[in-house]
Amino acid sequence: MTASNKSDASGANGAPPPPSATGSSSSSSSSSSSSSSQPDVVDVTIHPLVLLSATDHYHRVARGTRKRAVGVLLGSVSRGRIDATNSFAVPFEEDSKNSSVFYLDHNYLENMLGMFRKVHAKERVVGFYSTGPQIRPNDLRIYELVRRVVPHGTAAPPVFVIIDVRPDRESIPTTAYRVVEEVDTSAPAGGGGGTGKSGAAAGGAAEVRKSFAHVPSVIGAMEAEEVGVEHLLRDINDPTVSTVANLVKAKLSGLSALTEKLVDMKDYLDLVSDGRMRPNPEIVANMQAIVNLLPNLNVDELVRSMLVKNNDMHMAIYLSSLIRCVMALHDLVVNKIAYNDEVGMMDKVKERRSTKGGGDAAAAGEEKKDDDGDSKRTVATTGDETADPNKKSS
Repeated sequence: MTASNKSDASGANGAPPPPSATGSSSSSSSSSSSSSSQPDVVDVTIHPLVLLSATDHYHRVARGTRKRAVGVLLGSVSRGRIDATNSFAVPFEEDSKNSSVFYLDHNYLENMLGMFRKVHAKERVVGFYSTGPQIRPNDLRIYELVRRVVPHGTAAPPVFVIIDVRPDRESIPTTAYRVVEEVDTSAPAGGGGGTGKSGAAAGGAAEVRKSFAHVPSVIGAMEAEEVGVEHLLRDINDPTVSTVANLVKAKLSGLSALTEKLVDMKDYLDLVSDGRMRPNPEIVANMQAIVNLLPNLNVDELVRSMLVKNNDMHMAIYLSSLIRCVMALHDLVVNKIAYNDEVGMMDKVKERRSTKGGGDAAAAGEEKKDDDGDSKRTVATTGDETADPNKKSS
């Protein structure tokens, strides 16, 4: 809201280097030592309410644009395990042309945090989220702003979580990071014949760089949250789709996610082989373990058994489709017969009603004629008496 917000966001030190998703520094120097002054974060658990709030925030603010939504994560920390149970949105804007200029209303952040403390005293700031879908240079500066509202002496530093709201994503929509500090001591050393000033500048060059390191993230929920999610999924699921179709769709989704992960591994290995990224022994070891667990599909017996199993499953699906078609035709014939019988009975009832109605009309006509005759006779008699009143007396 004030001019100090932009001064906090875009300082005079220049934009920080683009952070790396693997936690490696963006510097091309080969000799650097990394150290973290804060406790390690074991994992980050994202609760369903956070996912719903972030998705709603994105659809209200940045849907159909290239913007992103930013908010604050609330929760608790226990032995390095962070539980993000709640969140709220924060007004955020950034310049699309100049990546070093952005606006974050920290006054709004402090006011909202004060109101949340009155309702949920146990929840505190554990980090912030962004709809990304990738890390941007401004995220380090947002981290510095969020760290100001974190209580001192906390068990773990704030984390950064990217919540991917794209509907075509098949994998887990959350990716968590923590900030690490890397001390780069690879400044070029000056010659022996240089001046003292230049020698001191060359010999004492050391720069501390901050970057994001990946942290495992999981989707978890308490019992009450699981019940709510089940009710939501019950409304979303289509009851007309068969169970087999759901299973096939789940298999396709799993294979798509596996393909995406394999492509990421290939890209990482290409970067390492080209020298554009330093190899991480842990990542390489995990890849080796994954490759060792893959089955050998080039065995003739395995290929033949898979073909036989596939043919058996296709035969079962074909027979099931035939049975369903025959049962549908049988139900159609039964319905047609029942409809014809019902229509025939209705026609008979109408005929009976029309016949009975005609007889009643004829009887009513005869009674009307009789009544008319009696009335005429009465009028004639009365007329005679009026014409000769003395005849009766004589």
